[in-house]
Amino acid sequence: MAERLSGHCLCGQLNFSAVPANMNMGVCHCTMCRRWSGGTFMAVQCTDVEMSGEDALSVYDSSEWGERIFCRHCGSNIMWRSKDGSHVAVSAQAFDAPDMFSFASEIFYDQKPSNYAFANDTQKMTAAEVFALYADDQGSDNG
Repeated sequence: MAERLSGHCLCGQLNFSAVPANMNMGVCHCTMCRRWSGGTFMAVQCTDVEMSGEDALSVYDSSEWGERIFCRHCGSNIMWRSKDGSHVAVSAQAFDAPDMFSFASEIFYDQKPSNYAFANDTQKMTAAEVFALYADDQGSDNG
């Protein structure tokens, strides 16, 4: 069984614990994540997320399929989650020890601006590949 890990926002008013699906971190280059994070959104797929300090929790309905969770006091990005609850991506940098995660993947790579590049050897997926993956997941869940 995976270990439950903890983290918090910049001001410490919003705390969480979560169970990572694995110890890999992925990066999203989509336009929304870049605007939301001021760079790329570095995240870890997680299950069983528990939050405390709910008065600091704010939810932004960012698309027809997803929402973004952040601290209403300091603005720290905590997670992206699908509205159906099937996918949760927690900010790798919000965990207490973010260096424990290996940088493994980049999604929406075709939307990455040309003014930066990571040196790590990662799996790279385009927007179409990501949407196809989730469409396949949805299809298998819905029969």
